[in-house]
Amino acid sequence: MMVKEEYTPVKAEGRRFVNSWWGRSWCANLEGYADYSNRIDRGKTYIRGGRVIDLKTSEGKVTGLVQGSSRRPYKVKIDISVLSEEKKSAILSKCGNRIENLDSLLSGDIPSDIQDIFVSHGGLFPEPSEIMFHCSCPDYAYMCKHVAAVLYGVGVRFDEDPMLFFGLRGMEVDSLIKKSIDQRLEHMLKNASTKTDRMLSEDDAMSLFGVFGQK
Repeated sequence: MMVKEEYTPVKAEGRRFVNSWWGRSWCANLEGYADYSNRIDRGKTYIRGGRVIDLKTSEGKVTGLVQGSSRRPYKVKIDISVLSEEKKSAILSKCGNRIENLDSLLSGDIPSDIQDIFVSHGGLFPEPSEIMFHCSCPDYAYMCKHVAAVLYGVGVRFDEDPMLFFGLRGMEVDSLIKKSIDQRLEHMLKNASTKTDRMLSEDDAMSLFGVFGQK
């Protein structure tokens, strides 16, 4: 007996349809693909019209079904390069001890001076050379409107669960937080024995509390 696959449609509500930092940043990155700009708006129309009737993400891959003009929905497959170990290490190093906890990261409460680490060249968001598209539709365009709709659908998914983004790029978010904590702890320990003007000497402390000269 065949088990019918369960669809997970994308619900894009409102004109904006993405609200979180992660969702907005993903869409902004997508719209920066100048070679595909003529297809982006048509993808927006499809995502707002509820045409993405199924979307699933896994490490390095997105699959989707988009209802077009045909009776059968078109099948979309998007391959995204996972981050190399070298790039992961570079990102972790740049983040330093700036990310305090998982909640802050996932809510998009990221210090402005390191947001570029995620969205700039060589960051976490994929560049055109790191992403490949395929759609079963007859459109000759490399990025057709169905692919664009699925890509926008990914942004909606990141609104719901930013953890999906890290899984898509093959990066464990726990390692990002752990690196930040380890570096902060290392910095604290390194400075623990360093005297500053804010530290009282033993004699000053005894004098301050009125115990100087007591036996």
